[in-house]
Amino acid sequence: MSLLDEEGNQDESLDSKTLSAEDQVKDHSTGTRVVAGQIFLESGKSDSQSEDEENFHSQEEEKENSLEELNSLEMSNLLNKELEEAEMQSPVLTAIGGTADGEPCHFPFLFMEKEYAECTADGREDGRLWCATTYDYKKDQKWGFCESEEQSNKRRQMQEAEDVYQIGMKILNESSKKAQKKVAYQYLLKAADMNHTKAMEKVSYALLFGDYLKQNIQSSKELLEKLTEEGSPKGQMALGFLYASGLGVNSSQAKALVYYTFGALGGNLIAHMILGYRYWAGIGVLQSCESALTHYRLVANHVASDISLTGGTVVQRIRLADEVENPGMASGMLEEDLIQYYQFLAEKGDVQAQVGLGQLHLHGGRGVEQNHQRAFEYFNQAANAGNSHAMAFLGKMYSEGSDVVPQSNETALQYFKKAADMGNPVGQSGLGMAYLYGRGVPVNYELALKYFQKAAEQGWVDGQLQLGSMYYNGIGVKKDYKQALKYFNLASQGGHILAFYNLAQMHATGTGVMRSCHTAVELFKNVCERGRWSERLMTAYNSYKDGDSNSAVVQYLLLAEQGYEVAQSNAAFILDQKEASIVGENETYPRALLHWNRAASQGYTVARIKLGDYHFYGFGTDVDYETAFIHYRLASEQQHSAQAMFNLGYMHEKGLGIKQDIHLAKRFYDMAAEASPDAQVPVFLALCKLGVIYSLQYVREINMREIFSHIDMDQLLGPEWDLYLMTIIALLLGTIIAYRQRQHQAIPRPAGLRPAVPQQEPPPEHQPPQ
Repeated sequence: MSLLDEEGNQDESLDSKTLSAEDQVKDHSTGTRVVAGQIFLESGKSDSQSEDEENFHSQEEEKENSLEELNSLEMSNLLNKELEEAEMQSPVLTAIGGTADGEPCHFPFLFMEKEYAECTADGREDGRLWCATTYDYKKDQKWGFCESEEQSNKRRQMQEAEDVYQIGMKILNESSKKAQKKVAYQYLLKAADMNHTKAMEKVSYALLFGDYLKQNIQSSKELLEKLTEEGSPKGQMALGFLYASGLGVNSSQAKALVYYTFGALGGNLIAHMILGYRYWAGIGVLQSCESALTHYRLVANHVASDISLTGGTVVQRIRLADEVENPGMASGMLEEDLIQYYQFLAEKGDVQAQVGLGQLHLHGGRGVEQNHQRAFEYFNQAANAGNSHAMAFLGKMYSEGSDVVPQSNETALQYFKKAADMGNPVGQSGLGMAYLYGRGVPVNYELALKYFQKAAEQGWVDGQLQLGSMYYNGIGVKKDYKQALKYFNLASQGGHILAFYNLAQMHATGTGVMRSCHTAVELFKNVCERGRWSERLMTAYNSYKDGDSNSAVVQYLLLAEQGYEVAQSNAAFILDQKEASIVGENETYPRALLHWNRAASQGYTVARIKLGDYHFYGFGTDVDYETAFIHYRLASEQQHSAQAMFNLGYMHEKGLGIKQDIHLAKRFYDMAAEASPDAQVPVFLALCKLGVIYSLQYVREINMREIFSHIDMDQLLGPEWDLYLMTIIALLLGTIIAYRQRQHQAIPRPAGLRPAVPQQEPPPEHQPPQ
């Protein structure tokens, strides 16, 4: 199922979530606790408490028996009154037309030997709803329509739209081929044209992001405005996004805030997340940690409740700027050739390759789609070869259940036991879960604690998380918030979402630690960013790689609104490269500057340096060397960036935004060379240039006349210095004359004047050829 297909699950309203939570609560006794989506039973009561309760109950039984008859009478009277009130309050349907126009409908009524408690279309080819005004229709033939012809036509149209929508959704959910999904969206387009709300939501998002439909911001805006008028929270949130980013409309942060607020009130989780980030960063509103905490906590509760004990799917955070700057740097994605190589090894019976591919398909990520069927097959092969890790993961799959693997506590327990006997921490943790919740075995907190401790000692995050939960709730052990904090911290280092969630709750309430709103918000934000909507990061990345920069930038901009730093920097990068044609050329740099600024405030070094560059060169703002210097200095001090240090050296050298200081320039150049080996060559060249400049400047600053005026030759060489100087000059002159005369003597005379010299025959080897 694609990300867009799951929008309904991602943006599920709070009302529906609340109802499901209440249903779950009914299934548990009042002596339970819910922590991080996990239900824990209270520890057993003491003997004295149970005796007191028995005495109390025996005394109460007599009172209950004596009052039983009176209570039953009172209850029946109350029920009768409630029924009478309900009958009085329920609207009375009046027949329209037919043989009993204006008369009230009679429910139930008998038609074709069947009783009807509501209006029906049975017996009519046109599908209009009707009712009888007496009990027996056949006897009295008294009837009328329950709706006008206009209402009937509208209802039939909506029913037709619903049928078309369901056909489209069925194709969309059952097919993974892009061509089939495009066909599905044609059905959804048809349903949207018939004013079907859910179809309009899907189509508006598809037009906005260019998913399976050609991207059309204007058409998307029109649909979103229509949805907003109907009160759709998804429509309100998306329209707020358009006003926030200035896509298809003039940018207005005030309107964006209004629509985001309405969307959040309607229960849209993404709207809550956006408001949480805005209050945290102070964007368009006064900065308020407590307001941010309220919004983020609400979203985090839903994300945590959807997370399985495996820790959730992996979120790929690929930075486009880093890929361009360092092409050889691993992005976390696996090449297709490498995957095929592992598959080849797995087919040849390589157990490690089988387990690795199994985990990859179980969780998804790194360019591999989640596929439980293939994961199960790989784990099965490795388990048959005796691999304990594969056995443990098969236990997990049976314990949680899926469309591929039916849920079975007994089978899961078998695999967990085999793995645990071989010392596997995943199997030990699985056994701990079985004893904690009584899955296939009686509840035994001592054994659960024992197995969790064994798993935690080997660094397995599930064991650490569950140990923390047991210490936090005092299950099987005495409550110990310090121990709970310790194990939650350890599990969070392994990246477990529920560990972050539990830590956030502790910091938000001040349980076991000093209350810290700021820390709680950061932790809750981390949890929220692991929700299903994070899958759009990969969708946007794939769009960019496929050359669709417009689709990519819109998706990154929405994620940037939600507070994803990597989305902010990627959106800024695409705008900086002027690759998105949907943004006007004059607006690219100012918008890029805005998102570089937001990414830099979340600690991204490259974004901080980019801010300095934008102010240095005047991209999207006025040239401001002082502000550029501040950004470079922050990047240098906080992130020890070699690039920032080099830039500071250059600004000191030139005196830009700061007083010129060659000595400080050399210092920053040296620091840059120490910070990164890549900076050594440019630093060497910069220092050579600096040396030349320094020498020229030194010579320029020297006043030769002043130097000679201050020299006292009598004191330096004595009173007869002029005689010495004349002697030296005379010697130099004599040397030159002698040299010149020697040169004249060396000049050859004419041949007729030279004395005859007897010729000697050359050696045979040097004789000229005959």
